[in-house]
Amino acid sequence: MMSRVFWMATGAAAGAYATVKARRVAYRLSVPGVVDQAAALGLGWRELREEISDGMAAHEQSQYLKLTRKEQQR
Repeated sequence: MMSRVFWMATGAAAGAYATVKARRVAYRLSVPGVVDQAAALGLGWRELREEISDGMAAHEQSQYLKLTRKEQQR
């Protein structure tokens, strides 16, 4: 009897899991889902560009300070 209850609960949990996954996939493939993914991708690219730009500016500033210190020591 316990074996049947266990397998019933396992099947119910697997069914619930599969339903949630299928619903998420269906949303991702729908028009609003694709629009959301494209917006998130654009946001990610903007954030990456800003991070790279900030890093380059900091590196340029440190290189400038190193060069000016070397020139002052001469």
